Amino acid sequence: MVQAPDPTPRPLDHLTLGGRGDTPALLTREGLLDYAGLERAVGSLAAALRARAAEPGARVASWLPKTRMTSLLPLACARAGLIHVPVNPLLKRAQVAHILADSDASLLVTGKARLATLEAGDCACDVILEEEGASMLEGDDRLGPSDADPDSLAALLYTSGSTGRPKGVMLSHANLWLGAVSVAHYLRLVATDRVLGVLPFAFDYGQNQLLSTWAAGACVVPIEFLAARDVIRAVETHGITTLAGVPPLWVQLIEAPWPPKAAYSLRRLTNSGGRLPVSIVRRMRGVFPAAEIFLMYGLTEAFRSTYLEPGLLDSHPESIGSAIPFADVMASHPDGTLCAPGEEGELVHAGPLVAKGYWNDPDRTAERFRAAPAGSRYPGTAVWSGDRVRRDADGLFTFVGRADAMIKTSGNRVSPTEIEEAAVASGFVVEAVALGYPDERLGEAIALVVRGRGQEADAPLRAFLKRELPNFMQPSAILWRDELPRGPNGKLDRERLRQELMA
Repeated sequence: MVQAPDPTPRPLDHLTLGGRGDTPALLTREGLLDYAGLERAVGSLAAALRARAAEPGARVASWLPKTRMTSLLPLACARAGLIHVPVNPLLKRAQVAHILADSDASLLVTGKARLATLEAGDCACDVILEEEGASMLEGDDRLGPSDADPDSLAALLYTSGSTGRPKGVMLSHANLWLGAVSVAHYLRLVATDRVLGVLPFAFDYGQNQLLSTWAAGACVVPIEFLAARDVIRAVETHGITTLAGVPPLWVQLIEAPWPPKAAYSLRRLTNSGGRLPVSIVRRMRGVFPAAEIFLMYGLTEAFRSTYLEPGLLDSHPESIGSAIPFADVMASHPDGTLCAPGEEGELVHAGPLVAKGYWNDPDRTAERFRAAPAGSRYPGTAVWSGDRVRRDADGLFTFVGRADAMIKTSGNRVSPTEIEEAAVASGFVVEAVALGYPDERLGEAIALVVRGRGQEADAPLRAFLKRELPNFMQPSAILWRDELPRGPNGKLDRERLRQELMA
């Protein structure tokens, strides 16, 4: 029997103490750091940041690509008693200015070119340029492991969202520590693993890939990439065993040619940023025959909620699994009563992974962070996700769709996910987004925006959908695109497509 993970939270910066001193911990373009070097560099950077920060609890924003310094900032800020605010390097001036102002950052670590894009008034904080920040890793003054209260704030992660400005999710040392321990445990990471970090550090799972790897005493290899071939080359070069990606990246990876050495080195594949269609998972299994596939569901406000054991993939291909360690996940009615097996409800997540709310936003915090249902194992505050799910008699969950994305047509509530997965399963489409638009007769009609073979596949795709879906789910319009727009985290940009559709 596998031993349960330790539920005791600790200060986040103690993760540097998890690996044997000479074991590889981090490989970036600057070279390899073992765990002893990781601890020294974190101590030096923490001391330098504390000397520059205005006060304990000050926010330190970083707007940079993946380097050794940006990899260590989450731990160094935690050790220095500061709050890290990672900013996606793909964001532009307006979004960055909002994050800096909203977080009231006192320090910004960035490069000259990015800094030059900001206008007067966008940045009221002290600036540490990239080169100076890198030199801070080598200082002789070092801070030792902290004695921070695990309940104190360690980071603000700004979610993009489909409406409104980004909001900062407040994460404590305990949130990040237990998230790292949980993922390392159920993925069964070991010290010999090498994890490829392709997700942005400003993305919750992107940051967790650093932290869960170090919780296991393994080595993480963060990379920037432009195309699938860059990821494939990194897997082959570094002997990568573990790879996570958002659905659009997995589509690109299974379409690309893989050298056998690279394909067989992968032992563990995971998803983030949306559910993987069954047809894509089947193709992944063909391309990566030696790998276990862990399907997962999560939201930034609680990091990760469920995962599906790879052994259940064949018998429950539609499932998002059951609760990860340290989480209680429920399907609930609006009044807080739990749904019966097979009954649809809102996914509610309770437990120590639940964030502290939204930074300086009590109204939106009150909307999303509410009392846990009476039957929860973790009484107190829970995250009400807005996602619709069903739980079966075995405790496994199936994702139905986002409540705020549901299409109401001809009196029926339709999940875009169901239409999108049917389109991809046809074989004529590799990516699809279903959207509702106003229709006088139907209330909402359905538009399906797809990337695939092109207009010549329109008739066979429609024939397939008519075979697979009821009449009220049939798209009134199918729009073929060579490419679909993506947001900064790599997800398909539904809001941009919606705006284009309504224009």
